[in-house]
Amino acid sequence: MGQKAHPYGLRVGYIKPWRARWFAKGDAVAYLGEDLKIRKYLKSKLATAGVSSIEIDRAASRLRVRLFAAKPGIIIGRRGQEIDKIKEDLTAITQNEVFLDIKEVKMPQIDAQLVAENMALQLEKRVSFRRAMKKAVQLAMQKGALGIKVKCKGRLGGTEIAREEGYKEGKVPLSTFRADIDYGFAEAFTTYGTIGCKVWIYKGDILIKKEQEEKKQELEKKLSQVEVEMKKAATEASEEVKENTDNAPDA
Repeated sequence: MGQKAHPYGLRVGYIKPWRARWFAKGDAVAYLGEDLKIRKYLKSKLATAGVSSIEIDRAASRLRVRLFAAKPGIIIGRRGQEIDKIKEDLTAITQNEVFLDIKEVKMPQIDAQLVAENMALQLEKRVSFRRAMKKAVQLAMQKGALGIKVKCKGRLGGTEIAREEGYKEGKVPLSTFRADIDYGFAEAFTTYGTIGCKVWIYKGDILIKKEQEEKKQELEKKLSQVEVEMKKAATEASEEVKENTDNAPDA
């Protein structure tokens, strides 16, 4: 099931948060439509800023949009001019007061969405698909990823028949719920047709509270055993020194 299900959706509510947080009774359809418009507008408007993900919070007539981007300076603009324009446009779309939070993606090399978009951009610039995939894998592993899997599907290299190729390095446990798997997808619109790029990046395990407590108790138990053994060894050493002193001949 881990191979078929979306890696983020499979872990929502367990180790991953919801990307849209609001409650609605009869307005759920309208809110969902607004969310889709907001995401589409921001993705097209900020294509050069490297937007990784967008989170939306709603409370009464207020809207908070949180942007995770590789280049936050492009979003803010000179003296905050760009961010003011974006706020105005979002207010026009939603008819609500809008607040913008911008977070920087510290390592875009291990952000799956940004890696996929970078691969797609290279394919559009006629870079070899194998070279683009290998470079993405190499950079991710250098920056601390525990595993990465990349796939490209379509008319690769302009061939008549579409096919799929991919590379994998390290481990990517898709069926392990506690595994922090980041997933990204992007499309490259080439002269031969559309090529889909998918990226899975494994960053380690996220332990929930119960598992953390169990691990803590296990470490404490091991520590207490080590302390007992150290005290025992110290007692034996002192007794041995005392025995040697008693058996030593008088001067």
